[in-house]
Amino acid sequence: MAISSWLLALGFWLFRFRHSIRYREVHELGRAAGPIKAKGQELRANSRFMRLFIALDIDDAIRERIARFMDVVGGFAPDVRWVKPESLHVTLRFIGEQPEPAIEQLKAVLATVKADRMEIRFHGYGFFPSAKSARVFWVGIEAGPELASLAAIIDEKTSTLGIPKQDRAFSAHLTLARGSGGSGSPRWRKGDGPNRSFQRIQEKLDPLSPPEFGTMTAREFFLYQSQLSPKGSAYTKLAKFALT
Repeated sequence: MAISSWLLALGFWLFRFRHSIRYREVHELGRAAGPIKAKGQELRANSRFMRLFIALDIDDAIRERIARFMDVVGGFAPDVRWVKPESLHVTLRFIGEQPEPAIEQLKAVLATVKADRMEIRFHGYGFFPSAKSARVFWVGIEAGPELASLAAIIDEKTSTLGIPKQDRAFSAHLTLARGSGGSGSPRWRKGDGPNRSFQRIQEKLDPLSPPEFGTMTAREFFLYQSQLSPKGSAYTKLAKFALT
């Protein structure tokens, strides 16, 4: 179903809903990870730390369609933490807090990654860990085996720097929102249960066909820095790595 049809189908519900609920600001929280084991240099106690992750960026046309979708459905759940449209990305590997002197090591390792370009389709939606106990609202991703392979290669490369390997299978998705204070993990966590805000979204979307946001070719991946603030996270690209 085209995204424009979604806007028409949901517009009336959103108009009524926005006049019956109070908005409030929320912000993202994050957890730190263990630092890279530096080689050939000593990391001083006063080193500046940077919160890092590795991800694919998305095409502007797809970002715009998803942003319009979020503008509508966001009105049904204003009390969850919505990702800013300009910050949407496909996470390949979360690294965590790392000392600044170790960043060049990470860049050098990522520069050795050899992987193919790939077609990625964005469509549909879902919830983690389940629709009945929703904590994360996401857009679905379809891709060939190249996407999971890229994530696995990156996991293997970063493990040589002392970063523990992932203990779960790669799950391709594009996070749109998280429950207030909730983790983005797809696994069940203590405290998971029904979330009324996400239930409202389900009630409005269930009668409609899954939305289509478009297909893109991923030609590169990026090392990002994440900076947290009361207004949400800001992401900065630190380095780019080409796919062949």
